[in-house]
Amino acid sequence: MSGCTERGKPLIAILMAVYEPRMDWLREQLESLEKQTYPNLKLYVRDDCSRTVPFEEIEGCVRNCIRSFPYEIQRNEENLGSNRTFERLTEEAEGEYFAYCDQDDVWLPEKLSVLQEEIARTGALLVCSDMIIIDGQGRRRADSITKIRRRHVFRSGGGLTEGLLISNFITGCTMLVKGDAAKFAVPFCPYMVHDHYIALCCSAAGEIYSVTRPLIRYRVHGKNQTGVMAGVTDRASYRRERIDLPLYKFQWLEEHFPYREEFQEEISLRREWMYARQSNWNRHGGAGTVWKRRKFSPLASLFELSARWLPEGILMWVVHLMQKNMI
Repeated sequence: MSGCTERGKPLIAILMAVYEPRMDWLREQLESLEKQTYPNLKLYVRDDCSRTVPFEEIEGCVRNCIRSFPYEIQRNEENLGSNRTFERLTEEAEGEYFAYCDQDDVWLPEKLSVLQEEIARTGALLVCSDMIIIDGQGRRRADSITKIRRRHVFRSGGGLTEGLLISNFITGCTMLVKGDAAKFAVPFCPYMVHDHYIALCCSAAGEIYSVTRPLIRYRVHGKNQTGVMAGVTDRASYRRERIDLPLYKFQWLEEHFPYREEFQEEISLRREWMYARQSNWNRHGGAGTVWKRRKFSPLASLFELSARWLPEGILMWVVHLMQKNMI
C-alpha cells in the first residue's frame, strides 16, 4: 500500500474533504500543501456535492496550486456530510500514512516531516500536534489551542481509550495516522467526528503521541463544525447535542466498535451514565447515577445536575460563557 521516493520516504496520502469552500481560503490551504518539505505525497480531494461553488472551479484551484506531487479529485453524487466524505476518502486512499485536511487552515511547511519523524520514532499508530489559532482574516489570535479551549490537554502513550470514550484531544487536521489503522476504523461511527473515532480505534490498538509544537495555523471563523458547545442554541439543542447524540454513540459502540469486547464494561457503564443524564435533564430521575458516575465528566455532570432547573435565559448565558472559554 505504500510507496517510496529515492530517499526512502514512505508515501503520505493527504485526505481533503471540501464543501462550499471559500476559494481564497482553499487556495491558501492548497498552497501550504504545495510547500510541504516532506518529499513523497499524494493528495485526495473529494467535494461533498457543493451547491453554489462549481466543481470545475474547485478542480481548477487544485490544478493551479498543486504542482509537485500527484492528486485525485472527485465529487460526491449527493451530500454525505464531512464524516462520511472522510470515510470514503479513507477507503479509496493509498499510502503508508494518512493526513486529514480541512479546507480553510494553513499548514506550516515542516508539518508532515515532523509528524512522520515522530510516528516513526515512537511506533505510534497516530500522532497529532498543537495549532496556532488565526481568525477569518488570517490574524494570529493564540499560540496554542489550549489558549482558547481551557480544558484541552494533550496526552501521549497507551491507556488513553477510556478518556477518549468521553472527550477528544486530537484535532483531525493536525493528525498523521498509519494508513492500515485508519482503514481498519471504517465504517466510522456516525455519532462521532471522524478524528475522534479514528483516535479511539488507534488508542485501543496501540499508542498515540502528541507533539506540543504547533504545526498548522487553525482558522477559527465562527462556522467551524466543532468547538466548545457547538450546535447548542437552547435547552432542546443542548439535550440533542450533549446528551442524546453521545447516548447514541455508546449504543453504536456496543454493537459495532471493533474493540468492544476488550472495553465492554467501560462502554456499558458510560451508556448507563448517559441514560441517567437524559433522565435527569428531562426531570425524570437519574440524578443519583449522574452523581455516582460523575468521574466520567465532572464538569458535565455537575453542570447538568444544577442546570436542569435554570430558566432558559440563564442557561444560555452560562452556555455562552463556556463557548467563549470564560468558564
